[in-house]
Amino acid sequence: MIQLILHHYDFSNYSEKVRLALGYKGLAWRSVIIPPIAPKPDLTPLTGGYRRTPVLQIGADIYCDTALIVRELERRFPTPTLFPTDLAAIADGITFWAENRLFRPISLYVSGSNLEHLPEGLQADRSIMRGLPPPSADTMRRAVARNAPLVRVQLPTVEAMFADGRTWIAGNSPSMADLAVYHALWFFTARTPLLLPEIAPYKRINEWMGRVRAFGHGKPTPLSGPEALRVAADAMPEGSRKSNRFDEDPPLGAMVRIRAEDYGRDPVEGELVFIDSNEIALQRDDPHVGRMVVHFPRLGYDLRPQRTVQE
Repeated sequence: MIQLILHHYDFSNYSEKVRLALGYKGLAWRSVIIPPIAPKPDLTPLTGGYRRTPVLQIGADIYCDTALIVRELERRFPTPTLFPTDLAAIADGITFWAENRLFRPISLYVSGSNLEHLPEGLQADRSIMRGLPPPSADTMRRAVARNAPLVRVQLPTVEAMFADGRTWIAGNSPSMADLAVYHALWFFTARTPLLLPEIAPYKRINEWMGRVRAFGHGKPTPLSGPEALRVAADAMPEGSRKSNRFDEDPPLGAMVRIRAEDYGRDPVEGELVFIDSNEIALQRDDPHVGRMVVHFPRLGYDLRPQRTVQE
């Protein structure tokens, strides 16, 4: 039986995306609560340095980034689908917009407006992940002022998506696009109701958010970090599927490093054991948990031969 282990924390919007995917598919899973800021001593041995949230663990296979995590859930549990064939292209486009143009200003606006409700050190940690100095209170206030208008000009766009009577963001079936847009707007509700007035006037948005919220979170049961490490240590990575690489890709078996292109660019190093159009997987040996395979999405990640790690 497949045991799904999600490493997450409560107010992580990206974690909420995966929790809802697990709920939509009616899955049971183990819940490991991790710190929202570094260090993450029970996560690093699994990922080899990647510390963004959430992370999905299946034995000794570790899946990073929600773009890949949800696809992996779909591969293993294809029904009900979050990737309906007739909506795939438009859903991908909406997902890219939601995660690259909608969420970032919402994050800066909401975080800066709720500083007293966030864990101490969170903003400094997030700035470090982006290669920036820790922000002052004045810096955060300026960020709120800059980003509030960027949020407000996009909310009518989301509302207008339902003007033709559709039930879901991309059409008449739920898709990854619903999770992507929802996870951005959910940030208004994650800690306090302070900014709920921003979305309150949008009747269609609120009705749709209720439908997504009804997916629930499936069937989680608690698991400690050390217990998750023991699961990994007692398992071996699953056998690799057949790769489908481009000529320009490093060859299978090459020692490589991979890191995110945008933020949290901590590199992970290992042997390239799988690559296709959606996924890159590296095998690594950890002194605490043994052999692991860490999986990343192809898009949004920079893969290079290990010899160029200093570039």
